[in-house]
Amino acid sequence: MTSGIFDAYLRRLGVPGPAAAPSAEGLFALQRAHLERVPYENIDIHLGRPPGIDPELSARRFAAGHGGYCFHLNGAFAALLGHLGYDVTLHLGGVYEETGAQDVNGNHLALTVRVDGAEYLVDVGLGDGPHEPLPLREGAYDQGGFSYRLEPLAGPLEGWTYRNPFGPFPVMNFLSAPAAMDDFDAEHLRLSTAEDSPFVRTLALLRRDAESLDLLRGRILTRIDPAKGPSERELTTPEEFYEAIATVFGRDLDDLTPVDRAALWTQVNRAHEEWLASREG
Repeated sequence: MTSGIFDAYLRRLGVPGPAAAPSAEGLFALQRAHLERVPYENIDIHLGRPPGIDPELSARRFAAGHGGYCFHLNGAFAALLGHLGYDVTLHLGGVYEETGAQDVNGNHLALTVRVDGAEYLVDVGLGDGPHEPLPLREGAYDQGGFSYRLEPLAGPLEGWTYRNPFGPFPVMNFLSAPAAMDDFDAEHLRLSTAEDSPFVRTLALLRRDAESLDLLRGRILTRIDPAKGPSERELTTPEEFYEAIATVFGRDLDDLTPVDRAALWTQVNRAHEEWLASREG
């Protein structure tokens, strides 16, 4: 990846010009900026053109105002951190709805970074994850009213369990062993194309800041603030829908043609009606 791509990526994060030497302070600032400026989103998957997970492609997309999901977000972020001199490792992970899950299914890419004599879990690809890195040691951690926990992975596998009790996927397990981007190719293909994949079935955008989480699932826009409680709004027109994507989540829309926008709105409406019918049933 050329330095020009990294420079454009850093500008998207609001970090123009040469970066300082690696430090815990710098790492924390980079993760905060990434979560606030590059959304977790699956728009192109819904349009039937899922982007590959090559880190250079993802970095170019971020520089152009787009986002992605875990393989894109953490894959490109790992490449950026490596370029900046950080000691970063990729790990095979898995997210689960079951709090007792002890396996690792490979549907998530996790990162660890060593800097200033400490090791951290670094993750900009969970959507609803921590705003700042978590020290890679057992314990409970509070950030802006959100609570998380890290503990050694139970069972025969060597790794870690991250717990987010208020998230839709309260458990993320990851192996201690290093992984490579190629290890995620098959699962990315499945998640981005299979009819039963949640990424194919449900449009989702997420953006995290210090005190809250913004979430768009279909036509329901939610802001989760632990201090105030959640607030929810239904987006009833395409104008509202696309304005929220652009302003709340910072996702540039220049790549979407009128045909794209009509197709995406039709899909979201169809899924919304199916969701309403399921609730009534």
